[in-house]
Amino acid sequence: MSWRSVVISQHGKVSYSSRQLVVQTRDGTNQIPIDDIQILLIASNNVVITTAAINKLVQSGTKIVFTGEKGEPSCETVGYYPNNRDVGILIDQFNWNDALKEKLWTKIISNKINMQIKVCELTGNVTTELIDELDKLEVGDATNREAVAARKYFTILFNNDFTRREYDPINAALNYGYSILLSAVNREIVVNGYLTQFGIHHHSEANDFNLGSDLMEPFRPIIDYWIANQKFNELTPDIKFALVDLLNFELKYNGETTILRNALSKHVMNCLNYLSGNNDNVDIKVEISNEVPNNAINGHV
Repeated sequence: MSWRSVVISQHGKVSYSSRQLVVQTRDGTNQIPIDDIQILLIASNNVVITTAAINKLVQSGTKIVFTGEKGEPSCETVGYYPNNRDVGILIDQFNWNDALKEKLWTKIISNKINMQIKVCELTGNVTTELIDELDKLEVGDATNREAVAARKYFTILFNNDFTRREYDPINAALNYGYSILLSAVNREIVVNGYLTQFGIHHHSEANDFNLGSDLMEPFRPIIDYWIANQKFNELTPDIKFALVDLLNFELKYNGETTILRNALSKHVMNCLNYLSGNNDNVDIKVEISNEVPNNAINGHV
C-alpha cells in the first residue's frame, strides 16, 4: 500500500529504473520505490520527467500533480485502464439509485457543516449561525444549506471582508490544499475501478472530477483549520510542503484514530460500496482535535 507524498520543488530530472523512481537534483540523486509513492507533486516548472516514469507511476496508481506558473496545482494524471476496472463496475455507477445519492449527499454535507462548526469552535469563534444552517438541512440539501453555511463560515473563520473570489495568500493556500485533497480522493476512486467524472451532486461537464469533488467535502475543513492557525503573506514553498503533508494529519474517522490519507481510502470505499448496493448503510463521521500539526515533510526533494 502506497503511503509517501513526494514533492519536487527545484530543477531536476525524474526517471525510472528497476521499480525505483530516480530523482536527480542539484542536491544529489534519490531513489524511491515506486510502490511507496501515493502522490508525486511536481512543484517546479524546471523538472523533466520521462515517459517511462510517468507510465510506471500511473500503472502503480500514483497520482502525479503538476503546478503552474503561480505555483498552484494545474493538472493531474488519470490512468485510462486501472487494473480492476470492468464493465460491471461502470454499469453500477451509471445506474446508482437517486435516493441513495441524495441520502449520501445529505450525510456528506451534514458532516462537513459539523466539521466547520468544530473548526470555528477550536479557533475561538461563535458558531450560532452555522448551527442554525445545519438545523435547516434537508434530504439532498434541497435548499443548498451547504453554500449558505460556507459563505458564513469563511467570514467567521477569517474576517467579515473575506471572500473566496479574491486572489490572496489565504485563498491561494486554500486552493492548493483542496487540490491536493481532491487528487488523493480521485486516486482512491480510480483505484476502486470507478470514473471520477460522474458525481452524485456535482455535474459540471467541464469538471473531470465531479465525484471526487463530492466525496472530499467532509475533509475540506481540515485544510481550513491548518491555514487559520498560520501566519503568512504569500504561498511559500514551506506552506506548500505543509499542505501536502496534511495527508498525514491525525484525525478520527468513524471513531477510529487514523491519518487523513488512510481515512480518505476508507471513506471513498465506504461511499462507493453504499452507492453500488454492496452496503445497506454508510457512516461518515470525521473528527479533529485541538492540536495543530507540525507537518514534517515526508519525501521532500
